[in-house]
Amino acid sequence: MNAIDYGVIAVYALIVVYIGWLSAQRTHDPDDLFLASRGLGFGVVGLSLFASNISSTTLIGLSGAAYESGIAVVNYEWMAGLVLLFAAFFLVPVYLRGKLKTVPEFVGQRFGSFAQKYVAALMILLSILVDTAGSLFAGALVIQVFIPGIDMMATVLALALLAGVYTITGGLRAVMLTDALQALILLMSSVVIAALVFAQFDFSWPNMRAAIPAENLSLIRPRDDPNMPWTGLLTGVPILGLYYWTMNHYIAQRFFAARDLPSAQRGALLGAALKLTPLFIMVLPGALAIEMFPDLARGDEVYPTLIRELLPAGLKGLAIAGIIAAIMSTIDSTINAASAMISYDFVGLDRQTRQSPKRRLFEARLITGGLLLLAVVWAPVIESFPGLFNYLQQMFAIAAPPVAAVILLAALKPGFGDSRALTAMISGHVLAMVLALSSNYGLWPLHFLETAGVVFVFSLVVMASGGYTHMLAEAGGRESWRQADPVLKGLSALIGLAIVVMLIAFR
Repeated sequence: MNAIDYGVIAVYALIVVYIGWLSAQRTHDPDDLFLASRGLGFGVVGLSLFASNISSTTLIGLSGAAYESGIAVVNYEWMAGLVLLFAAFFLVPVYLRGKLKTVPEFVGQRFGSFAQKYVAALMILLSILVDTAGSLFAGALVIQVFIPGIDMMATVLALALLAGVYTITGGLRAVMLTDALQALILLMSSVVIAALVFAQFDFSWPNMRAAIPAENLSLIRPRDDPNMPWTGLLTGVPILGLYYWTMNHYIAQRFFAARDLPSAQRGALLGAALKLTPLFIMVLPGALAIEMFPDLARGDEVYPTLIRELLPAGLKGLAIAGIIAAIMSTIDSTINAASAMISYDFVGLDRQTRQSPKRRLFEARLITGGLLLLAVVWAPVIESFPGLFNYLQQMFAIAAPPVAAVILLAALKPGFGDSRALTAMISGHVLAMVLALSSNYGLWPLHFLETAGVVFVFSLVVMASGGYTHMLAEAGGRESWRQADPVLKGLSALIGLAIVVMLIAFR
């Protein structure tokens, strides 16, 4: 890196801080801080959906996994596209119709305050100890690759300070506006890197296919594949995607911030379309790198090596700004979402009408700052856990399926199985933990993605056994689909067709 690269990064940081300052001028109460006054358009919603999911570990991990085992890792990406299409018509209308502030509030409306707090506590723990702290730690590791010798804790603090400045002051508006900028930087830098990689093969698809082992170009892997068996692709990946992209509050929060239902739905469709790009701009370059750099010690070195070896001054700074953008977009999203859940689902700031909006805003910002400090303290501890990220992925498979089962039934058919919702979640989590422990000792033969499917079905059965009541008369997700705009249905069909074509081409 040289002065030009550092200059590009500095300009990016200044723009982000400026956006945060502008957003702070329009932030006057907790609803401004956590809901952006429900005034954002579909472009910001869609770009924010894309950016908030692409962390530094994703950038490094997608290309690294493609280098080591092929393109099957991108199944998580296109599946997210399908889930967002489903969300646009079946879940987002239900969320927005209720004027919700958090996803746990939706659970509370159906199943009571204890169920609401149970789901909120689960999501808060995952957001802070997994997503925020993990992004801080991984981001610091990536930056150390480009700036050798920089102190880990100092880097974590710098990242937290940069993200915290605009997240605490400007709230969700600043988060989503900076996410939109960060998405554009991520896409631009990834396209440049991909083009330079493809140029090494004369932009010839036959040349590229010849450079990659045939089995590494397949999205559908054998049943005994250790990373993603085809059975896990059919069962676990859709369930984890359903939870992550429609029920995990730090993602669903983007829908709540939309100015109206059409904006939220169009944003979901834009996000779905963008989730088809990683195969071509992140994963295929990683798979091709095995021909260009065959002696790398591990896959995590691929993305930094491509930046270091292929990009000239200035563009290298843009790519590193893209990495920092990926770090920021995850940190700001998760910390704001966790703060919203504490503020609304536990503290009840929206019910403290005797306090002035200014006082409630101060308390909300204090909660945000406290959670960010907790993530900073926890981030360096992650280094002492070998294989943590694979472990955390499996823990996510434990936590998500029961919650996904309960919320899905509640949204599609209000009142269905409501008396058993809490039982379904608790028993589902107990079963998931038992099966995960059994798998570690060789007593349970299924892959963790397959196990997620088993737990999901178990939770559905438990919840459905509670019967059906007519406590809630409003329309569910199925009615929302019938009432949806035909143009949006047509666009979603085109995106779905693109996914089918991709699956056929890389089967």
